[in-house]
Amino acid sequence: MEPGTGRIEGGWMVDTKGEPVRCGPWTPVATDAVLGVCAAAALLVTAVAGIGPPVVDARPLDAGAAALAVAVAGAITVRRRHPLVAAAVLAAVPLLWFLSPYPGRLAALVPLIGCYTVAARCGWRWGVGAAAVTALVQILAIRVVLGDVETVGVVPDAVLLAATASSAGAAVGYHRAVLAATRAQHARETQAREERARRLAAEERLRIARELHDVVGHTMATVSVQAGVGLHVAEQRPAQAREALATIKTICDDGLADVRTILGILRADGPGGEPRAPRGGLDRLTDLCDTAGATGLHVDLVVDGEPRPLPAPVDLAAYRIVQEALTNVIRHAGAGTVRLVLTYEPSRLLIRIRDDGRRTATDTRCGHGIAGMRERARALSGRLTAAPHPDGGFEVCAELPVPGPR
Repeated sequence: MEPGTGRIEGGWMVDTKGEPVRCGPWTPVATDAVLGVCAAAALLVTAVAGIGPPVVDARPLDAGAAALAVAVAGAITVRRRHPLVAAAVLAAVPLLWFLSPYPGRLAALVPLIGCYTVAARCGWRWGVGAAAVTALVQILAIRVVLGDVETVGVVPDAVLLAATASSAGAAVGYHRAVLAATRAQHARETQAREERARRLAAEERLRIARELHDVVGHTMATVSVQAGVGLHVAEQRPAQAREALATIKTICDDGLADVRTILGILRADGPGGEPRAPRGGLDRLTDLCDTAGATGLHVDLVVDGEPRPLPAPVDLAAYRIVQEALTNVIRHAGAGTVRLVLTYEPSRLLIRIRDDGRRTATDTRCGHGIAGMRERARALSGRLTAAPHPDGGFEVCAELPVPGPR
């Protein structure tokens, strides 16, 4: 096999058609060439030795016999690539051999190789035709040898030999077809698993990036505001500056804990007791509002409906959406008040965050924050809108489906 024309599947080297080939010096062509040479040599040796019934007026072996032997070797060598041509040549050899006439009866068995090859390479239908032709050739060839002797007893043997060769070839061909189909199915399943693994890895990277964006963005925005307050009042009101630093420390500790949890997901050798999901949920909403309040932003929290435990993905998504919305208000809006409304309905959770900050015609709270919030909502088959409010400020509205109890 030429370099670059094969591949490994399931531990086997296969060609471009998915058929097995041997590696190293014994390729299929080399194997068939050796088989062809052996068959030709056996044909000549049995003829010289006079094995089999004597042939009347036998002709000594000459260049014609050698040419027929070479034809046998060549046909067997190319039988895999050109099975029908090889079968035709092998079927013609015994007729020409006995018409010459040369001694020896081994030539009558040569067409069986072509019959087997046609059935193995072309299918059982072609194999049936090849068996019929092979049986007919054997009968005619033996009829030439035996002359006027009755040949009725030879017919069953010839048919049986041809049918056996064809059946063996069909069985081998079927086995190869099943093996090729199994390898192809295995390759497809392997490719599907690899694609699924790549897709899951990409989704996991996106989720981790989104979590880091929300956690780090909120933490840094709050720290920035508190640091500004501390610098502004450091000399005139040291107590307030110390309070700002204490708030910064608390915010940083919480942020680092969240980041450590997120990055811990990437470790395969972490302790079994470590949390496998970022901290966050509406149970921490009061702390989130207090953190935002430490920056001077007043958060008016309103809860409609009866609060109830939510599924973990919905709970985390709701918390992160509120967190990112408040972070955007702190960083971009210059607002003094934010109205946060949570509405618990039987099949969904509605979140509405509206600030009273400045608004421009192109106010979209640029960055990845709004895109991340939309991705969170869509991942739960929900939806999110974010746009300037007609009465001023900016409003984020999210609708998260909540599966009912089973």
